[in-house]
Formats: sequence, C-alpha cells, structure tokens
Amino acid sequence: MDDEPIVRWYWIGDHLGYLGGLLADHAVLALLPVLIGLLLAVPLGLACARFPRLYQPLATVFNVVYALPAVAVFVLLIPYTGLATQATVMIPLTFYALAVLLPTTVDGLRAVPEPVRQAATAMGYGPWHRLTAVELPAAVPYLVAGLRVAAVSSISLASVGALIGRGGLGYLFMDGFQRTFTTPIVAGIALTAALALAVDLLLLGARRLLAPWAVREKGAVR
Repeated sequence: MDDEPIVRWYWIGDHLGYLGGLLADHAVLALLPVLIGLLLAVPLGLACARFPRLYQPLATVFNVVYALPAVAVFVLLIPYTGLATQATVMIPLTFYALAVLLPTTVDGLRAVPEPVRQAATAMGYGPWHRLTAVELPAAVPYLVAGLRVAAVSSISLASVGALIGRGGLGYLFMDGFQRTFTTPIVAGIALTAALALAVDLLLLGARRLLAPWAVREKGAVR
C-alpha cells in the first residue's frame, strides 16, 4: 500500500521563496489584464451608452472571443508574441476580462435615471462633470461586480499559460503531474484560491469605500 502523504510540508518550507515568486508572477499575469480591460471597458461602455446600436455588435464580438479556448488562442499568438512571454498570456486574458466588464459598465451607466441626469444638467453640470460626479459613481457597484467575476476568472485561466511556458502557479500543477508528486499541486490550488479570495475581499472593500450607499441599500432590502 502506498503511504505517500498528500502534502509533504517540508517541501513547502524549503520552497517558500520559489512559491512566493510564482505567486507574484501569477498575480501580474492575471490582474494586469483585468486592469487593462477596465480601462478599455469604461470608454467603450460610455460609447455604447451614448450610441445603443453600437453595444450589440461589440457584445457579440467579445462573447465569441470569450468562448474561444484559452490554449488555442495562446497557440495562435505564439508566432506573433513569442513562446513563454507575458504578452501571449495577457492578451487573451485582457479580452476575456473585457467581455465581462463591458456589459456591467453599460448596465451601470444605464442604471442612472434620466431625471437624475437632467437635474445634474439643470444644476450647471457639463457633460464631463456630470459623468465624473454622477454617472460613473452610480455605476461603481456594477463595475465592481464585473471586476470580481473577471478577476477570479483571470486568476484561474492564468494557470493555463504554464502549457506555453508562462503560467505562474500553473507550473506547480505541471510539476506535480509530471513527477506524480501531489504536494506542488496542493500548494498551487491553495495559493490560487488564496489569491482569488484576497482580490475578491479587496474589491468588496473598494465597493464599500466608493459606493457605501449600495451596501446600505442591499442591507435595507434584506
């Protein structure tokens, strides 16, 4: 009978620096595309809110991109961005994040009642001032909801990049599988889950800070 333990704790203790490096690399690979996706989603969402006919074609394109298997997209990009490069992993993850963030951005901007916009205009708010003082703050709960989904999804998908030589914590899964050694696999799962949980809690805290009224309204509904 095989008495091999699931986790060899001494291995984890001996590789803390290695694990920390993989975690940091994974965080960059996974979260930078989400940030870029947000920076793209806001102007695109504004355009879609102003010109509704633009939204459906854009949403269709990004939904199709989101449905593409990550490994297949990585392979298609390798001739142009190189093997084992950050760009090969981050470009698809940016589009995946954008596919999630665009609808939530548009929904958030559309959630602002028209009388509120008219009242802001009557108070002397110009288009830019109204956008920054009224429309975007009202969209924060929607944006954070989209960011939570996009971030967790990106943290999970970044591991697949290990198949082309750049995947952060994904190396642990490949290493454990190739050596039939479960400790790196368990460590990779735990660190991936911990990163996802930490980012999710950070985003929840940001929502409480930036949109406290949304938290109060949710509590009142309960």
